[in-house]
Amino acid sequence: MDRVKKSVAPADPALDESRRRLGVKLKLARQTKNLTLRTLAELSQCSESLLSKIENGKALPSLPLVHRLVRVLDSNVSWLFDETDPDEGPIYPAGKRPLITLERKRGAGGVSFERIIPFKNGHLLECTIHHIEVGGHSGASITHEGEEVGYVLCGHAELILDGVSYELKAGDAFSFRSHLPHSYRNIGKERASIFWVCTPPTF
Repeated sequence: MDRVKKSVAPADPALDESRRRLGVKLKLARQTKNLTLRTLAELSQCSESLLSKIENGKALPSLPLVHRLVRVLDSNVSWLFDETDPDEGPIYPAGKRPLITLERKRGAGGVSFERIIPFKNGHLLECTIHHIEVGGHSGASITHEGEEVGYVLCGHAELILDGVSYELKAGDAFSFRSHLPHSYRNIGKERASIFWVCTPPTF
């Protein structure tokens, strides 16, 4: 009797490299703060095994976990994901902007962030395009200091702001204070893209 071969999804070299780089930087930041793996896991409210996988390049954290980690480490999300120093010029050409991708897991993920303003000291604004795949979700609600504004470029999304749900379609805009718990998800049948600006920069 012939055995049925299980189909295996092809490896994504770019995603593998993102995992590796983030793991190295996360471990460096943890060691710089003289934190053990267990202590950082407890302070960031995640399991020690998951944190170990992230540091070893075998997993990517969810967006809420990323925010908790950088708070504990007194770091910056962009520093964790940043790969190259941006040019000094004012133009950020298409196809050359960094794209930060989070893995899809248990309903969360399927989200990538295209950086519009290069990450470097001195910027007062953070600007990205949030690309949300069908079924994609930012994860649990997050809060931080600042103010945010967004404009839906395409697709159909839901913004959950302080427990209230708002349906968004292409052309809709929104703004809110970042201390309010917020999250979002794609509720349409195609990828949604949102032009998102935040100050002060947290990503």
